[in-house]
Amino acid sequence: MAQSTFITGGARSGKSRYAQSLAEACPGPLLYVATAGIHDAEMAERVRLHQADRADRWSTLEEPLWLAERLPAASAGQGALLLDCVTLWLTNLLFHHGEEVAPVLAEVDRFIATLAQLQAPLFLVSNEVGAGIVPDHPLGRLFRDLAGTVNQRLAAVSDQAWLVVSGLPLRLK
Repeated sequence: MAQSTFITGGARSGKSRYAQSLAEACPGPLLYVATAGIHDAEMAERVRLHQADRADRWSTLEEPLWLAERLPAASAGQGALLLDCVTLWLTNLLFHHGEEVAPVLAEVDRFIATLAQLQAPLFLVSNEVGAGIVPDHPLGRLFRDLAGTVNQRLAAVSDQAWLVVSGLPLRLK
């Protein structure tokens, strides 16, 4: 079983940059697992900047929903995998399942079960969304609670967990 590392932090905390540096310390080709969809010009620019920041060692797998099916085979021959990001994946799953939490958690559990099949280290990036104010909309509260639950599950099964604040990583486990 390959090692997994969970990296969390707030928006623009440096978590993706830190995860990328950890992945790039691994030998061999690297796979960026993108969960984001591009639905507007601003998101397209964010994706372009992320891509420009990665060297030729990187290839990309775009998978907004079915990570459990795609990652085990995609990990073959890779030096490391960087999944960015868990919270976008959860957003995609939540809307795909009509804002029902149970099937989202079932998919997360299926994903966790596949971690033992990965042939390369996995770096998971996720937003810490529970440190701010309580959202005023029910869907915002539902998502905040879902992300917190999933972050706890992923951190628990990961070999290492990091919190990044202001570009500075703090090892949690």
